[in-house]
Amino acid sequence: MSISTQHNGGSSQSQICKLGTSRRAWLRNTAMGFGSVALAGIANQDAQAGPLAVRPTHFAPRAKRVIFLFMQGGQSQMDLFDPKPELNKRDGQEQNKKKLKGASYPFRRYGRSGMEISSLLPNMGKHADRMCLVRSMYTDSNNHSNAMLCFHTGSQNFVRPSVGSWVVYGLGTENDSLPGFITIRPTRGHGSRVYSSAFLPAIYQGSALGNSGIATKNVTFRDLSNSHLSSAQQSQQLQLTQLLNKTHQQQTASTPEMEGLIQSYELAFRMQMECPKLFDLSDEPQHILDSYGVDEKSTEEVGRMCLLARRFAEAGVRYIQVNHGGWDHHGSIDSGIKRACGAIDQPISALLSDLNQRGLLEDTLIVSSGEFGRTATAEGEGKAAGRGHNAAGFTAWMAGGGVRGGTCYGATDELGINAVENRAHIHDLNATLLYLLGLDHERLTYRYAGRDFRLTDLYGNVLTDIVAAGAGV
Repeated sequence: MSISTQHNGGSSQSQICKLGTSRRAWLRNTAMGFGSVALAGIANQDAQAGPLAVRPTHFAPRAKRVIFLFMQGGQSQMDLFDPKPELNKRDGQEQNKKKLKGASYPFRRYGRSGMEISSLLPNMGKHADRMCLVRSMYTDSNNHSNAMLCFHTGSQNFVRPSVGSWVVYGLGTENDSLPGFITIRPTRGHGSRVYSSAFLPAIYQGSALGNSGIATKNVTFRDLSNSHLSSAQQSQQLQLTQLLNKTHQQQTASTPEMEGLIQSYELAFRMQMECPKLFDLSDEPQHILDSYGVDEKSTEEVGRMCLLARRFAEAGVRYIQVNHGGWDHHGSIDSGIKRACGAIDQPISALLSDLNQRGLLEDTLIVSSGEFGRTATAEGEGKAAGRGHNAAGFTAWMAGGGVRGGTCYGATDELGINAVENRAHIHDLNATLLYLLGLDHERLTYRYAGRDFRLTDLYGNVLTDIVAAGAGV
């Protein structure tokens, strides 16, 4: 799959003949008042003809968009999604100089499928028949940093585009006044690497909405507006900046970086009109706010993120990531995991219900996972006991967007340590995600430095057993 980017000229009025004309250039070089009024509309039309234009899929898609719920730190599979009776039976026994630790909270069966999920997640359990638990996930590193990069980019060692960037590169966007890829409160530990476009054109990079140190109610896109300048003054500033950028581009060799910068400024101009409406939750009925737990201390952060994710999905954003930390339970896992589950159970359940009631769940793919799982052995003793990192076996879950609900795919061993049945690597999960979006992971490539790159590198198999029967969207 390749991309052809159109480069439109820009100049002062006296330079039009020298640099060439276009609707965009002409408007920039006409009277400021007229240009200020018309720039946004023309930018909208031009953007649709550029790299963010909606593109055809390789085959009929099952989903149009993705919401990725990233549980940073690594959720304990044997405590939440992968019951291990043998581990519980052998609780306290020594193995490899450490003591085995069973689950401290019981599992329950939910839905017609009888899917077993922790009693700590009763609201999410109500959606068991919509969920598919992939209980045989594994990855390449027990280190948080490397595992996070692998999950988000497919590589733990090299700078590679993130999943969301690949999705927007492959599909374009349905709303040219918003970024195609938004990440809400991303971790600050990796900078932009976990949502970077790397060598893909810069327009495909994820737009960070705040970070993990900012309360969700205060998040916004950085540098989107200038409180010291009026809207008209900002419009003039944009025109001058774009004039200088385009002039430089015409006088030097065109680069993806320069074109991406120009496009990002125009997108930011359009976002000033669209974003405030999406951030303002005052138009949501009280029963919706209550369902997400927006006004409750324990659920406010995740509740607001999930509600924003629904609003972004409804507005046409292609890839939305919700980030929630607090899962790195090396100590006091019994209290820590209860608190973490209390923060996500109601909001995620509300997100699934809300999408379903609005008819969006059938073409919205929900994916949730941490960067790896946890060990069957304990770190520490008694109430202070926790679990270590485990990359050899853990659980991710999916729902909506063509996923076969009420199913459990793959299995770990009797203690929940190693994935042993239908093992699924991150590359397999990403290949399946792209498949459900109508993209062939082997054909979605970008040529850089003399070779064709893809999200799944040389690997990846679609997990066809978790795909529901039926036609695409």
